[in-house]
Amino acid sequence: MLNFVKKNKRDMRICNRLIEVFINNIQLPIKFIFLLIIAGCYQGTDRLDETPTRGNIKISVDESYQLLLDTEIYTFQSLYPYAKINAQYKPEYEIYTDFFNDSVRAIVTNRKLTKDEEDALKSNSIIPRTTLIAYDALALIINNKNPDTTMRFDQVQDIFTGKITVWKQINVQSPLTNIFVVFDNEKSGNVRYFQERFSIGVNFPSNFGAVKTNPEVINYVEKNINALGIISVNWISDKDDTLSLSFLKRIKVVAICSPLDADGSDYYYRPYQGYIAEKSYPFIREVYMISREHFSGLGSGFISFVASDPGQRIILKSGLVPAIAPVRLIQIKDHF
Repeated sequence: MLNFVKKNKRDMRICNRLIEVFINNIQLPIKFIFLLIIAGCYQGTDRLDETPTRGNIKISVDESYQLLLDTEIYTFQSLYPYAKINAQYKPEYEIYTDFFNDSVRAIVTNRKLTKDEEDALKSNSIIPRTTLIAYDALALIINNKNPDTTMRFDQVQDIFTGKITVWKQINVQSPLTNIFVVFDNEKSGNVRYFQERFSIGVNFPSNFGAVKTNPEVINYVEKNINALGIISVNWISDKDDTLSLSFLKRIKVVAICSPLDADGSDYYYRPYQGYIAEKSYPFIREVYMISREHFSGLGSGFISFVASDPGQRIILKSGLVPAIAPVRLIQIKDHF
């Protein structure tokens, strides 16, 4: 590989010298035209050395998936040492701002482009490519001293619509007082998800607030006994990740019944992989990688890697459900 690079540089020096000699021996008007042609030929040469496995790009990633993408990028760059992917972890609103401002080549998000957004890109000769890579879930977390570890779906809905505001409305024996719901960021996809799921307008009830990141939600819930936090499950789902395990020890995850179990049955589900895969857990969503590259560059190569078997295995290990690789569900029956 190194010899190939050296040969290319030597050939380029010879080519540049021949061009210099030729230009010095032609008349000025022709020289001017020739320089314009050369400038056009050299325009965009920064991408001549870029391939699906080599180059340097920036991508914007929903902060919900930082643990997953850190691992995907580390593995990809280990396999392809000439690839450099600079990931910026941000709320959903800022991710799309970067994408439409052409600040990044690709984004990782849980929202598809709208038709108007696709049409706007196509009007500028940009054909976006969307790849479904995983299924995610939103976890509801509570303080370790909170005894109410299960909720019915309709109770969660009533919290988000302002009908339930104190813990005693969920459990009359609860020693806690007012419920305070905390999101990761007011511009996040987590906020948008529940606005759409429960048909909430612009404003949530007054007992809702936001911090800046998912880890800050965990910190807040750990310190406030009345809090109910909303986070992406990826922050607590990887059983081999020390950070994920440390978060999981500091809070409790609420189990929720299916919307179909409105009679208050005893079937409650936490956001485990099996329940996400079979859609028993009610708050699941899709994870996409969207590219605006107009050529087969490093962004396309990285997306292909995440969608391939090695990339999907990383998603499986992270605690999310891979969208492309098959998932095997095993049911254990009690014979006693």
